[in-house]
Amino acid sequence: MKEKIHPFKTILFGFAFSPKLRINIIETTRIATFFKSKLILLHVGEKTEEKLATITAILEEVNFNQLAIEVQWIPGDPIKVILDSCKTSKIDLLILGALQHENAYQFYVGSIARKLTRKVCCSVLLLIKPSEERVSCKNIVVNGLDAPDTPLAIEDSFYVANALGAQQITIVEEILQREIHVKVEDDKSLKKANIMKERLKHREDSRVRKIISEQCAIYTKNIKIKTQDIFGERGYSIGHYAEVVRADLLVMNAPKKTRFIDRLFTHDIEYILSDLPTDLLIIRRPN
Repeated sequence: MKEKIHPFKTILFGFAFSPKLRINIIETTRIATFFKSKLILLHVGEKTEEKLATITAILEEVNFNQLAIEVQWIPGDPIKVILDSCKTSKIDLLILGALQHENAYQFYVGSIARKLTRKVCCSVLLLIKPSEERVSCKNIVVNGLDAPDTPLAIEDSFYVANALGAQQITIVEEILQREIHVKVEDDKSLKKANIMKERLKHREDSRVRKIISEQCAIYTKNIKIKTQDIFGERGYSIGHYAEVVRADLLVMNAPKKTRFIDRLFTHDIEYILSDLPTDLLIIRRPN
């Protein structure tokens, strides 16, 4: 049986002195405790006595049970500083606060969280609803797309489910409508299309079950595992599904590097980044 993994040994949280600072620190230290990780709190800006007093008071209030915490102060461009820090500190998981809904300007120009998600060298957790009191993570939805990095995303999702005590994981297999290769014109072609759909569902389910048995067996105890086939636009379909079933966490593969033209025409994970259905964990393969 495969040995247990610890994918998130070091976590970085980039913080600003916003009204949500206290609640973000509480949520982040809670996550780091569950993952048994070292936590680096990074402020992109000058260190002042007032700022230091604020962050010290919050940390003294938080009960983090011997959690290793380091606070860093680095002035400069937020994106460059965070990207460089993730590399130099060998960060496994970057946690960022994110807006649930972006307006058109934010989508085309790109928020700091969106830009970091595309460029950073590690996995990213986007939090849209940090909470002072813990809200249990019960249902995790995971991308089951047939792609090279999907086995890693599924494996890490089982680790997270165990760490957070989640009760169910649903692996969503998004299948493009064009894979059916049948134009429905009458009852005969409709029947043929339905047969093709069933074959595709069986193929995808077998592929996902193989990943679970080979890479995740050690984590499956006490977790209900479901698979769900969806025919539709990749990214949009799984985001809509996660919202409908009220998932507590959505886990996706990291997006590939995109060109400006890709951002003009929404696709894949860009659908989710512009309208987050829940907290989003984006898994990126370590370099």
